Amino acid sequence: QVQLVESGGGLVQSGGSLRLSCAASGSFFRINAMGWYRQAPGKQRELVADISRDGSTNYADSVKGRFTISRDDAKNTVYLQMNSLKAEDTAVYSCSMAVRRGLRYPETNSWGQGTQVTVSS
Repeated sequence: QVQLVESGGGLVQSGGSLRLSCAASGSFFRINAMGWYRQAPGKQRELVADISRDGSTNYADSVKGRFTISRDDAKNTVYLQMNSLKAEDTAVYSCSMAVRRGLRYPETNSWGQGTQVTVSS
C-alpha cells in the first residue's frame, strides 16, 4: 500500500509564491508518472502539471511560465513550485502517482489527501 502526503499549502497574497511537496511511502517497486491536480469550489478537478519518469513535463495552459514541477526519485517526492500566484489559482491541490507494486503488478494511481492553496487578491 502506498501513502502520499502533501505539504506546503497555505494562504498567500496575489503575486506570491508557494512550494508544494508530496512524498510517497509504503511498499512499492517503482513510481512512474507523478502529477499535481487541483479542484476549485464548484469546478471539476483539472490537471495542473505532470512529470514522467524520464523528466518530461506537461503543464496546463493557465500555469505555463509560472509553475514548475520537479521530482526527486531518491526521496519518492514530487514538487510544485508556484510563482506569480493569482486569485484564480485558489483550489485544493492533490498529488497523484502512478505506482507499480512489482514487476507482475499493473500500474495503479495513488492520491494524496489534498492541500488547500488560497491566493488573496
